[in-house]
Amino acid sequence: MNRKRVLITGAAGFLGSHLCDKFIAEDYRVLAMDNLITGDLKNIEHLFQLEQFEFYHHDVTKFVHVAGDLDYILHFASPASPIDYLKIPIQTLKVGSLGTHNLLGLAKEKSARILIASTSEVYGDPLVHPQTEEYYGNVNTIGPRGVYDEAKRFQESITMAYHRFHGLETRIVRIFNTYGPRMRLNDGRVIPAFIGQALRGEDLTIFGDGSQTRSFCFVSDQIEGIYKLLLSDYVEPVNIGNPYEITIKDFAEEIIKLTGTSQKVIYQDLPKDDPMQRQPDISRAKEVLGWEPLVNRQEGMKITYNYFKSLSPKELTKKAHKDFSKHIRK
Repeated sequence: MNRKRVLITGAAGFLGSHLCDKFIAEDYRVLAMDNLITGDLKNIEHLFQLEQFEFYHHDVTKFVHVAGDLDYILHFASPASPIDYLKIPIQTLKVGSLGTHNLLGLAKEKSARILIASTSEVYGDPLVHPQTEEYYGNVNTIGPRGVYDEAKRFQESITMAYHRFHGLETRIVRIFNTYGPRMRLNDGRVIPAFIGQALRGEDLTIFGDGSQTRSFCFVSDQIEGIYKLLLSDYVEPVNIGNPYEITIKDFAEEIIKLTGTSQKVIYQDLPKDDPMQRQPDISRAKEVLGWEPLVNRQEGMKITYNYFKSLSPKELTKKAHKDFSKHIRK
């Protein structure tokens, strides 16, 4: 069968693995690539027996070669949680710059369309609310979070340069907070952090006073938006996220109710440059893609909670995700 071929980088990560599932379901031949610094093979092991699935253990900051024709590239390789990118800041900058450059070069060589995964973090701690794609952001370039924010901003810039200068077919998705099965329990983001604490019988930790807001999009909605953007004719960045906003304090109360636990909420200092508001304006996605989220937070959180409940006691109590020491040059 003459299936279209798609390369997905960061394929063993949270979003990357769900993208692999999506393209397999749509009858593509999937080439999955990951260096497994933050990804986990268990997220895609169910695909290994499929004839139309291949896995390459490779670091995209090194030269990337793929034999044969290639129709699409989705570049999702990058640490995405603060715990990760604060531990491996240089690798985070390299995958957003060198990695993106390598993949754009591959796309040019193969005449493939490439979609790059940007982030709502390009807006920084926003002075505009909700955030539209026209907003240029409020980012501290030299702050600790700048390694991730600026890597993604550069990623967008070089992608548009390849589009304008080489005529490359490019797409840019700005991903807002997304959740669902296969999230890492200990990745430092609020949903797995709260659920992990609840399941372990620990108090729920809020950083700051809890008045900061987030807008959570269930993973199936996010994947559908990304898929529609890839197949669209639209080249400017598009926000994909759920616009229904909630304060972290109110969200902690929802988690306590969902999990049926009786822990109290405790407060710690807010990390430097942590955004106070995060809410996407999805007018562009509605107009251009005909997309909007379908899964409400109550439904999505039940699915996510059941996933975390299914983890083994060892996984539930594991504090550190990975030892990054072999990836860090002194």
